[in-house]
Amino acid sequence: MIVGIGVDLVDVPRFEQHLARTPRLLPRLFAPGERVLKPRSLAARYAAKEALIKALGGSDGVHWTDIEVTTEPSGRPAFALSGETATTVAARGITDLHLSMSHDAGLATAYVIAEAQVPSASVPTREDPA
Repeated sequence: MIVGIGVDLVDVPRFEQHLARTPRLLPRLFAPGERVLKPRSLAARYAAKEALIKALGGSDGVHWTDIEVTTEPSGRPAFALSGETATTVAARGITDLHLSMSHDAGLATAYVIAEAQVPSASVPTREDPA
């Protein structure tokens, strides 16, 4: 069952200017493996993290560097969560996170869907319409 959806859009040149102007943002926003990427890829990952926070319904218990955007062997992007963020997501009953990202024409975007298992007692049956 979908329990949250988040989307974010980032202006890549503006994001790059922010990083140049405030170098300490890089280690505050990105996991070590992400910090070596090009600005457009960082902007897409920033959008992914923002979209995740929106899908979760807020940032309580979520830390930027606990969220790493990785790539599965198929090329599909995915989240690798750690620390308090992984604990928070699990505590909210979220079992799957789906991520889509793109960047083109100076913009980066990300879309996240959070899913949780439906408790069997709350699944409507034909005899028990909701």
